[in-house]
Order: sequence, then C-alpha cells, then structure tokens
Amino acid sequence: MKPFPHLRLTCLATALGLTAVTGQSLADSLHKQVDGIIQPLMREHDIAGMAVAVIADGKEHYFNYGVASKAEAQPVNRDTLFEVGSLSKTYTATLVALASAQGTLELDAPAKHYQPALAGTPLGEASVLELGAYSADCLPLQFPDEVQTPEQTLAFYQHWRTRAQRGTQRCYSNPSLGLFGDLAARAQHRPFAQLMTEQLLPGLGLTHTYLNVPAKAREHYAQGYNASNQPVQVNPGPLADEAYGIKTTVSDAARYLHLQLNADQLAPPLQKAIAITQAGYFKVGDMTQGLGWERYPYPVTLQTLLKGNSSEMALQPQATVRLRPAQPADTAAWYNKTGSTGGFGAYYAFIPAKGLGIALLANRNYPNEARVRAAYQILSALEH
Repeated sequence: MKPFPHLRLTCLATALGLTAVTGQSLADSLHKQVDGIIQPLMREHDIAGMAVAVIADGKEHYFNYGVASKAEAQPVNRDTLFEVGSLSKTYTATLVALASAQGTLELDAPAKHYQPALAGTPLGEASVLELGAYSADCLPLQFPDEVQTPEQTLAFYQHWRTRAQRGTQRCYSNPSLGLFGDLAARAQHRPFAQLMTEQLLPGLGLTHTYLNVPAKAREHYAQGYNASNQPVQVNPGPLADEAYGIKTTVSDAARYLHLQLNADQLAPPLQKAIAITQAGYFKVGDMTQGLGWERYPYPVTLQTLLKGNSSEMALQPQATVRLRPAQPADTAAWYNKTGSTGGFGAYYAFIPAKGLGIALLANRNYPNEARVRAAYQILSALEH
C-alpha cells in the first residue's frame, strides 16, 4: 500500500513533522515552514544562496536566503538571476507548442519535414513530438565532447545509428530536446533565440528571463558553485539555448508557474500552448511524459516523486508506451521538472487542482532528492 494516498494534507503534514498552514496566519506560518526546511537544506548541502517562491491562495510568496556571490557577499533577492538548466526544456516546449497552436508546426510531422538535411536518416523519420518526449531513439544524455559546431551537430544527427524502435524507450537527452527546439525554429524560419527572447518570453510577461544575460542585468547574475566550491557559470554548447540556456529570477519563475495554473490570463494561442505542454503523450512507469513537464496522478507519494526524479530515470533507458490519443492536461496531477548546471540547481512543481506551486532556485547543484523532498514538504503543509 502506498503511504498517505488519500489523507488530507493537514494530516500528511503532521506525518512529515510539519504544521499545517491555515487561516489568517498563512504568510507568517508559511515563512516559518519554509525557513524550517530551506535553512537546514542549505547547511547540509553547503548552498551559498537560494530563492524560493510559493504560490498559494492565488498569491505569490517569496523567501530569499544567503548570498548570490560569496566574494561580494551580495544577498539573494527577487532580482537575482539563477541558471535553471534543464528546466529550460519546459520553456522550449512552450515555444514549440505555441508554433503548433499557431499552425506553423505539426507535432506528428517527421523531423525531415523541417530539417531536409535529415532526409534518409533514422532520426529524419522521428516525429517532432517523439524528440520532445525523449522517445525518438535512445539518444545520449549529452553530445559527445568533440561535437561543438553547428556542422558537427548536424553530422552527429545524420550519422546516428538506431538503438531502439521509436516510441518504445525514453532516454532523457539534451540532443533529443535540442533538435526538438531547433525544428520549431526552422519551421518558423527564425533563429531559436530570437523566437524565445522576442516572442515567447515577452508573451508570457517574463521580463527578467534570458538566454543571454544583457549587460544591464549582469550585476544580478548569481555566481554558481560546483562540488568543489569553485565559482562556475554555464558554458555554451551545441543547442544549449534549447536544452539548458534559461536564466531567470524567482519573481519570473513564480509568474511562469502562476501561468501554468492560470493560463486563461494569456492570449488564446498561449493558452493552447500551455495545455499542449501539460498534456500526456507517453507513459513511463508512474510518470506521464508531457512536453517539458512530467506529471503524476495526485495525490502522489514522496517515494514516487523521488523515483521519477532519480538518477536512474535520467541516465538509464526507460520503457515507454505512446498514449493514443494523448491525455489532455490534468488538473488532478502533480507536475514537475528539475534542472541543473555545473553550479546551479532548480526545481519547479505545481498542482493545478490545488492552485499550488513552488520554485526552488539555488546557486549550487545539489541532489534532486533534496529538492523534491523540500518542495513536497512545503506544499504538503498547504492543502486545506
């Protein structure tokens, strides 16, 4: 039997050693809850700085900790920019979904339709959707080190040899997701970065979210720290913008999550795009793969989330089954995504049926298990 499958979260909070957040004291109680979880987390994992946003009762609540830079002792605030790594994939998926909603891209079209240089290759037959769900073939997690230039990137795809039948294995992959975003840009005959920065991000009202941090915002860009506590920031690589290029503030992260919960505030094409990303396309164990987002039936156990966000899920092939027809966006679901670079770690989660969401941004890459556990404990105390 799964633990706590049907308990009210006030009871679950007690089981986790928490106090339920209720009534007029929401802000004060929530601050105490978040402090009690995040401060020990930072000490345990030697995290210099964190920013947390919690969405509850239709409001955004912010909590900032530590410093954006050890050298400058600059405190983290709502303007601090963090790298979010693979959480960028949800932004890329929204860009692709918007192209689909506007009729400029067909998700079930083969890759060769938008990149003719892939005609006659196995990957050329894979659909845009399969690439976005990491199920076109068992592409590797990263590009080989020798692949650096656009020409080398194309040659990598052209010479790829089939490893698995399309749609049967999920292999989490930057090359797969990168090609997914690249195809959407080709379908619209505009560079990906231009579509992201001039169309999608402004359309979502994300005014402090960037692929390339402009000079005016550089002072807000946090310093990341690697496992040896050396200062690092993300290096460019093949299709980096598509796979892991986003830098954002906690305020913009909260707005992004708020829109996942309240897409009706957006123009109709963007509403449709959000619904496309939250739909379910492949079943992978307990998880349903959307575009960018991964979802679980709610209520969900912590153990299920830990398994779904484990290294095994990211590094090992997982059997998958295509859902036909695709499942529509599900309000009764826990949606989430992790993201990391060498010096940063992030996690977003939201529960539409409860109007709850959380963003954790840190300038250190700490274990996914710790991120998921912290987010689960905080949101678990919020259901009434």
